[in-house]
Amino acid sequence: MSSARAVLEKSTMMLLITSKTLLRHPECATAKQNRDRVFTQMRKALDVIHYVATDGGHVSGDVSPSTTVNGDSGISLSQHQPTAFKAIKEFEDQVEITRVTLVGPHTEAKLLGSLEALIETMQDFTDSAYTSHEHRERILMVCEKLRHELAVLLRVGANLDQRVSSVMSQDLEMAILKTRETSRTLKKQAIDTAMDQASDVFKLNEDHELLAALKSAGTNGLKERVDELSVKFEEHADQLMEVCKLLKHISGTESLIIWSEHIKSLFMSQTAEVIQASKTLASYPVSKIANENFEVFANAWVTHINDLSVLVKDVNDVCQGKTDRQVYLSLPRPGKHGATTRGMKPVHLSTEEQAKIAKLGLEMKLLTSEMDAEAEKWEEPENEVVQRAKNMSSMAFSIYLFTRGEGPLKTTQDLFTQAEYFVEEGAKLFKTVKEFASQVPSGVHKTELTTFLDRLPVYCQQLNFTIKLQTVGKAATFNKVDKVIQETKCLMNAVSKVVNACFICETKYNINYRGHVVSKWCPAVPSSTSSALVEAGAVVVDAGERESVGSSNGGRPEPFRRSSSLTNKPTSHSSSHDQL
Repeated sequence: MSSARAVLEKSTMMLLITSKTLLRHPECATAKQNRDRVFTQMRKALDVIHYVATDGGHVSGDVSPSTTVNGDSGISLSQHQPTAFKAIKEFEDQVEITRVTLVGPHTEAKLLGSLEALIETMQDFTDSAYTSHEHRERILMVCEKLRHELAVLLRVGANLDQRVSSVMSQDLEMAILKTRETSRTLKKQAIDTAMDQASDVFKLNEDHELLAALKSAGTNGLKERVDELSVKFEEHADQLMEVCKLLKHISGTESLIIWSEHIKSLFMSQTAEVIQASKTLASYPVSKIANENFEVFANAWVTHINDLSVLVKDVNDVCQGKTDRQVYLSLPRPGKHGATTRGMKPVHLSTEEQAKIAKLGLEMKLLTSEMDAEAEKWEEPENEVVQRAKNMSSMAFSIYLFTRGEGPLKTTQDLFTQAEYFVEEGAKLFKTVKEFASQVPSGVHKTELTTFLDRLPVYCQQLNFTIKLQTVGKAATFNKVDKVIQETKCLMNAVSKVVNACFICETKYNINYRGHVVSKWCPAVPSSTSSALVEAGAVVVDAGERESVGSSNGGRPEPFRRSSSLTNKPTSHSSSHDQL
């Protein structure tokens, strides 16, 4: 149900833009194909919701309500494909049973059958074109060793009955332990193989390059170049789907299995949609609606890449024995003002509220990634514009971590305090860019920079007003959190455009602007006076706490503190996350 809802949410904008594109260019075949694919995707998502709601089916894998495979819907709903982890667990359970049943003909048949099923699931690892030779050889070697250990177990068990000496029983126990140990080795090898493939995908970072190249070729009307890039894009998408398939095999929970298949199906369906959108753009390179059409699908693809990175982290956490956390955020309960932390209980959000906050968080993360990309273009990292933009990007990333119940922001009070600092830094960036703009010669580029710049005070004022609102109770506080994150996202988007415009002016007019030394922002542990309580990833504040952030009392938590040094500043969010 959650996967189907996600498809509907993401497809709404796609259906709108593809319909507009088709109305503007009714003779374009690729535009019609795009619109039809999105419509079919949404219709199948509705079919799945109807199926689950009426039959109450709990399913996972790759089946739609009909007998056809639901590959284009972006939803995974079949339970006919066993995963490697499930096959290993089934095999280990059968091995354990031999302690009680010994090894009769019926038990032997079950053991051999479960072993064959296990080895069959491992073929997805060995047959993958993206599995390294080293990993492939190790998997094959461990599989053969497992066959050997099972053969020993069957031979010992066949010669054993309840009347023989304890020596034979010890031999059986030793054979069981060796078989279990080998199966655990195979499980670890499967995890290493899948995680290495995922790591390779993110190291290469081909998505942004391919999408940028497709857009460039499309806007220049280079149809042959678009065809060439389409082949590379399909190959890259195939690698992403292979990663999703292996992640499904090592997923330790049903929710992760479903989500792995869901993301794989999204890549499968939207590969063709991105390519068709680029071909539409190549056919009409000066069309504004065709360009917007491509941007929508490209942004959706980047969102799926971010979803994949979150999935990799969650699967890895479960493989390492960490809890599969479903709660992203908790808010204060209505009650008596001034209650102590004793007896506080987390108040979890509903599924819809969790989904809304998680979606906002992912959008925030995407904006911070774009901001980092803009900042990396500058040749002078000490430039004041770059430094302030990076500060704001770091603060926005901490807000993304808050939506996941991670990072230095532990309570809603921490979030609102962080938003105050964000507004302050935005105001400083406005003054800095205003000074920079005074050095830009009059022209279209200065006009564009000024247009973007004038939006910053408006967004800062809106966010500051929201922060100062006083709220009581869960519902009001959730609405405030939602609005603060929304307005922070809008301000961050405006900042990204301002920095990009500054870079264009700096490059075109060779402006040497460094500005003043900027203190970096670095994470700090919230104040011990904060009434935060973190329990199993849930974030709560003092029960019935009245949110009044406008006052500048000295005891408020400070999620970030100033540092006078500019050294060792994180250059990306991955390193920033490590420090968090």
